[in-house]
Amino acid sequence: MKKYITKIVMVLILMITFISCKVSKDIETPKDAFPENFRNASTSSDTTSIADLEWKNFFTEKDIIQLIDSAVARNNDLQIATKNIEIAQYRFTQSKWNNVPEVNLFVNATTSNPSDNSFTGLNLNQALGQKHIDDYSAGASLSWEADIWGKIRSQKQGAFATYLQSEEVKKALQTNIVANVSKGYYNLLMLDAQLDIAKKNVQLNDSTTTIIQLKYDAGQVTSLAIQQSQAQKLSSAQLIPLLEQNIAIQENALSVLTGSFPNSKERTTRLSVIEVKNNAAIGIPSSLVSRRPDVKSAELGLKVANSRVGITKANLYPTLKITAQGGVNSFETSTWFNIPASLFGTVAGGLTQPLLNSKKIRTEYNIAKAEREKAVFTFRQAVLVAVSEVSDALVKVEKLEKQESFLKERVTTLQQAIKNANLLFKNGMADYLEVLVAQTNLLQSELELANIKREQLAANIELYRALGGGWR
Repeated sequence: MKKYITKIVMVLILMITFISCKVSKDIETPKDAFPENFRNASTSSDTTSIADLEWKNFFTEKDIIQLIDSAVARNNDLQIATKNIEIAQYRFTQSKWNNVPEVNLFVNATTSNPSDNSFTGLNLNQALGQKHIDDYSAGASLSWEADIWGKIRSQKQGAFATYLQSEEVKKALQTNIVANVSKGYYNLLMLDAQLDIAKKNVQLNDSTTTIIQLKYDAGQVTSLAIQQSQAQKLSSAQLIPLLEQNIAIQENALSVLTGSFPNSKERTTRLSVIEVKNNAAIGIPSSLVSRRPDVKSAELGLKVANSRVGITKANLYPTLKITAQGGVNSFETSTWFNIPASLFGTVAGGLTQPLLNSKKIRTEYNIAKAEREKAVFTFRQAVLVAVSEVSDALVKVEKLEKQESFLKERVTTLQQAIKNANLLFKNGMADYLEVLVAQTNLLQSELELANIKREQLAANIELYRALGGGWR
């Protein structure tokens, strides 16, 4: 009879395992979350994108590659993200064991001394002539919950999505680090260029002051001209320590990103020789979900929310739990392992339906549904931000190119104006103020031109990051 009962139980377990189903329907990511094309981009169905390039292929300057290599290997935030991935992987591995029965070994020894006036004590004295009861047990216990409503499967899916999410967080962090390191390096080159411009302008002010001094000695100008020229020179000279300060601060910031103590950074190139790339391949907006880590993370967040809804919904339904125990038992140590006389075994199965706490469980289910709806909006917002950032970068790339064209022409004009002003001033055909104004305008324009070049490079980096590049 016991064999038949065991077979029936096993068949029921197998049937329950096969017919187990998920009681809640998952919500997919909204298909209308993406526009057809980016603003400021020509209409195209080409899915290729610069984001497909590994950062080592996107950047060509060896100094940047060395800095990014150091940041990827030593940045502390990235190391923390790596540990978070490791923790999430352990939790996912742990969730895989939820379907496996829980088996425990046990060894118990108990002694009881009932009262002589108790029913147990009187019977014990009459039957065995002793005042205490001993009991010795050893064996194994088994407990298994049937995944009827897909709760355990939902737990595993949620743990897996969380694990993948932790990877996407690391990827997003790496894209930002790659962008920040490269932009910091280009900013360093811009400051170097501006420092050279400031030093050259001080030399130009020196030569102008010398000419004005000669004219003053000849009685052709007043002392006011010398004072104005000296003030102009001091204004240019003031820029030098300010730029040197900014260079040191930028080097320190790069040191933090690369996981090292503050030190100087090697520069083997100059801003003027770096070519601004024309990155025309941007792909289509829907490709952001596969390339951009924060969008992918938001999509995985919806999967996590789906799993939580499945878990809380399954908690509303009955739980089938199978328990079993087996081993040896005796009230005397001498016969404890007397087999088969000391063998024992029990098998039990039961359904548990929430009753008084069903309101609490339903509230948790409603909260999980609201969290899932929130996850949909979070995904939409992530897409909206991503598309907006790509469009911002595109318009920057386009308009900065036009600004640079005008500024280059302005610098060329002012350089010629400086030559003409100096020549006219030497021949007494121009006022000293015209020379000083021309020098001031040229200084500001050259500083702006260096800054525009840095902004163009930064805009290209931002476009690369916004499209999801830099994490491979």
